[in-house]
Amino acid sequence: MIETFFTVYPLQAKTYNPNTRKKVTFLVDPTYDGVAATAGSIIRYNPAWFDKHPGDIDVVTHEAMHIVQSYRRGGPGWVTEGIADYVRHTMGVDNPGAGWTLTPFSDKQNYDNAYRITARFFVWIEKNVKPGFVVKLNEAMREGKYNDGIWKEWTGKDVKELWSAYAANPVI
Repeated sequence: MIETFFTVYPLQAKTYNPNTRKKVTFLVDPTYDGVAATAGSIIRYNPAWFDKHPGDIDVVTHEAMHIVQSYRRGGPGWVTEGIADYVRHTMGVDNPGAGWTLTPFSDKQNYDNAYRITARFFVWIEKNVKPGFVVKLNEAMREGKYNDGIWKEWTGKDVKELWSAYAANPVI
C-alpha cells in the first residue's frame, strides 16, 4: 500500500494539484466497515477488505486522489467519485491484479451514477470530445467554480447531450 502511494501520489499531484498536502496519514482501522474513506489528509482503510482482496492495492490510488482533489467548496459527489475512479483507471498500479475494470456501458446507467460508470464516461470524453477535460473539471471542482454550464462551455454540449452521444457509441 505504501509503495503504491509513493508511486501514484506524486504523479497525481503533478497532474491534478501541485499544491496538495505533503503529509498523508494511513489509518488501518478494524472498526471501520467500509472499504476505505478519506477525510482531510487521513485515509482510513478496513483491514478485512484487504484480507479478502489482497490484490486491490489501487484502493490507495482512488483514496489518494481524494486528498489531491481537496474539494473544500462542494460540487456533485458523482463528479468527485467519477474523477477518483478515472484516475484509478489511468494511473492505477495493478487494477488487473484486483480484477478491477471500468463498468461496461449499459442503457440502464446514467452519467451521475458515479464511480466506475462516470469514470468510463470521462474516459470517453477525453478520447472523443475534449482531451484535458478531467484536469479542467478537477480544477473547477477544487476552486468551487463547478456549475452545470461548464459542460457546454468546454465541449459545446451539455452533460445530457454528451451522455446521449456516449450512449450512442460508448466505445472507449
